[in-house]
Amino acid sequence: MPPDFPSCVAEIHGVDGPVSFPELLMQKIWASGEFDRVGLTTTTGEAVEIVALGRWNRLAGPDFAGARVRIAGRERRGDVELHLRAEDWVAHRHADDPGFGAVVLHVVLFPPPLGFRCLAHGGGEVPTLVFLPLLPRDLESYALDDAAERLANRALFHAREELGLLGLGQLEAELRGRAVSRWERKVSFARLRLARLGWEQACHMGALECLGYRFNRAAMAAVAQRWPLEAWVAGEADPERVWVEGGGSPWKAPWGRPSNHPRVRLREYARWMVTVPRWPGRLLEGAEEAAFPVETGRTGAERRCCGMSAVRERLRSDVGGGVLTGPRFDTLVCDHWLPLLAARRGAEAGWRALWFHWYPGDLPAQHARCLKELGVVNTSKLQPLCNGWTQGLLGWCIERESRSLLMSEARRSDS
Repeated sequence: MPPDFPSCVAEIHGVDGPVSFPELLMQKIWASGEFDRVGLTTTTGEAVEIVALGRWNRLAGPDFAGARVRIAGRERRGDVELHLRAEDWVAHRHADDPGFGAVVLHVVLFPPPLGFRCLAHGGGEVPTLVFLPLLPRDLESYALDDAAERLANRALFHAREELGLLGLGQLEAELRGRAVSRWERKVSFARLRLARLGWEQACHMGALECLGYRFNRAAMAAVAQRWPLEAWVAGEADPERVWVEGGGSPWKAPWGRPSNHPRVRLREYARWMVTVPRWPGRLLEGAEEAAFPVETGRTGAERRCCGMSAVRERLRSDVGGGVLTGPRFDTLVCDHWLPLLAARRGAEAGWRALWFHWYPGDLPAQHARCLKELGVVNTSKLQPLCNGWTQGLLGWCIERESRSLLMSEARRSDS
């Protein structure tokens, strides 16, 4: 659809303020297949089965071409059109456009108003499917992750310019506040995942998502759904078979270094399962002996206070089977294990302190340089680079990127 419609971006209110959710992001989610496909129904109650998502159309016309869906048991082949709101179908005059005559499914993010009918070109009615209840994560999480992806290879000029004007105390308070917001969001999502999947499966899915890195996280999540933890423990999830069959969401290139190839990571996970088959239980047992930072000093002192280096090695060997090493292991701890433990065990302030001072995971070199230039971290053992400051900087950049997109869309709609 044309990119100049104001309705192509929705503003949602998150923990840190307004966050933009563009229609393009909804298209990305549909293309990835990262949504629940079980028990789907149209707004009129007809059963829907997604056979083929369709080919993403980046030009004019329906968003996905060549899709296959079964509605009330009858297979239909054609196009799929996505909108944030059902009323956009009318606003964009699709019923008057012959190019939309082959649309077999209208997917809308938010529920349509009572009595809404999606009329096709020629007078028929296009079945409508509401997308929001099918998403495994909240909209803010998707929007912020999308903003982070756009920032992945972008220089931090604005951060240096704007944050560099603050005094060190004010700067640390700003970054700490952003970090805490990201922690709260991670714990909130962990609670939702635990409620939906239970402890073992939530741990299993988080581990596979982490092994998928940024590009294949959705594909790995789909693998976790199709091949649950029990299948890996029983040896039924052969990594070669899993690689070939996948979980229903396609593998994506590039994956960077050969060691990051999802096929290699699946083999690693299979070795992990042999070494520590019931590792989620080990993780929960280890939480009983957790020692938290006292939050009275700098990172170096906090790490020594709670014996963080020994805790890290114990987790890596006793829970992770020694399979994951380096920054990827620390990413798994910070993005999945600690939020899940906080959601399950309580004592959230203690887990948050451990999360803040933990070792940074996969981090672009330019982010580390920026924090050093700002004076937040240094090369001394007193204030080394830690997860909390990197999360704070990332949160600040994401919020600025999101705000910039909202302003850009507002200017476009006014012109």
